[in-house]
Amino acid sequence: MAPEDDEPAGPPLTKQEFEALARFRFGIRRYLRFSEETVRRHGLTPQQYQLLLALKGFPDREWATVRELAERLQLRHHSVVELVDRAQGQGLVTRAANPEDARSVRVLLTTSGDRILGRLSALHRDELRRLDTTLTPPEWGESVPAGSGTV
Repeated sequence: MAPEDDEPAGPPLTKQEFEALARFRFGIRRYLRFSEETVRRHGLTPQQYQLLLALKGFPDREWATVRELAERLQLRHHSVVELVDRAQGQGLVTRAANPEDARSVRVLLTTSGDRILGRLSALHRDELRRLDTTLTPPEWGESVPAGSGTV
């Protein structure tokens, strides 16, 4: 039985909304497959690429704690520790003491990690440009005339 907050709001989806949702989901899956294959060809796992991206993209600083990375990656703390261990073993990240909190460490990109992340992220940007409208989220609540091709 679904929890109460899993109840949908509003009227049932229209055929056009189902099509838009399916197109959007297809675009996400294509992008994820591209990403997985691309990072593996460059010697990384998808999780390692996501770790590097989370570090480089962390707001307002060049490092993050394991706890912050676990939140960003939606993984358990111990899983991120293992991921960081493997990435550190490959020379992609390093750990440093956190002077603000002795209970945690800072995880930082190495020069090598930054270089491979830059190359992979440029390829990902190019793929997103190719996918363009496939990854345009559906516009909910606006009626779309049948056959208009507009979402």
